[in-house]
Amino acid sequence: MGRGIAVAFAYAGHAVAMIDLKPRPAEQFATLEAEAIGEVRKTLASLARFGLMTAADADGIAARVSVAPLQGMAAVLAGAGIVFEGVPEVVDLKREVLSAASKLVGPEIIIASTTSTILVDDLSGAVEHNERFLNVHWLNPAYLIPLVEISPGAATDPAVTARVKALLEGIGKVPVVCAATPGFIVPRIQALAMNEAARMVEEGVASPEDIDKAIRYGFGFRYAVLGLLEFIDWGGGDILYYASRYLEGALGSDRYRAPEVISRNMREGRIGLRTGAGFLDYAGLDVDAYREQRLAALVDMLRHFKLARPPVPGPD
Repeated sequence: MGRGIAVAFAYAGHAVAMIDLKPRPAEQFATLEAEAIGEVRKTLASLARFGLMTAADADGIAARVSVAPLQGMAAVLAGAGIVFEGVPEVVDLKREVLSAASKLVGPEIIIASTTSTILVDDLSGAVEHNERFLNVHWLNPAYLIPLVEISPGAATDPAVTARVKALLEGIGKVPVVCAATPGFIVPRIQALAMNEAARMVEEGVASPEDIDKAIRYGFGFRYAVLGLLEFIDWGGGDILYYASRYLEGALGSDRYRAPEVISRNMREGRIGLRTGAGFLDYAGLDVDAYREQRLAALVDMLRHFKLARPPVPGPD
């Protein structure tokens, strides 16, 4: 993940230093350094083949990335504009690294963990001036996936959250802010979806190949254009309400039970697009233009998957 983040920032014009936090003999560090820079160059070469840059661009971008040994940590951090921690998901290890880093940078320098599982407030106590600390969760591969989840803690200064959001937007990312909660947004949703897909294989509902085909061309196809809550509003929250009740009974599991907010929205007439409000507010929206834009985006998805076909002529 650290190398992917390094590529993302270097691609956007920033100099990036990755720090090796393990004590190693010089020859072992040289091997690690060559391997890390080699991976960065390999990633950039792929992006050049994909048409995002030229080979000459890739060389210049790679030159912005360096690797420092543990003994060089203090010097590197002294010049840091922001610090991302990316060590393994072990609380004590992260706290140790964060504590050391926070002592080597000025109190105004933002420090962010990239943890995908640990709550920010389980780590923040290790950071000096923890008002400048928060979680910044990237999705792999970090240099390609636009979304980055920002999770401030109880002590995080809102101005720090705003600065990180602006920084990420400045390198072409799409940041979202979420409460300090297990699983953030994407991992929490995808864990449910992945477990349900595995459960369907276990139950013999369909083959793994057909389940994945259903995800690519149905589930994922729509949600690349319409967000989950937007999709509820698009079809109507009442559809989800009744479908959830049926599935809960038919499959004998409360994992399909709709949350109270679905029932409350129905009672309040917040069904979705057709009533002017649901999870989102559609007041004053040109509904026809909105639908046209979303449908056009779905057509673009058809073209992406090479599934858009001309009409078949009828009989003369």
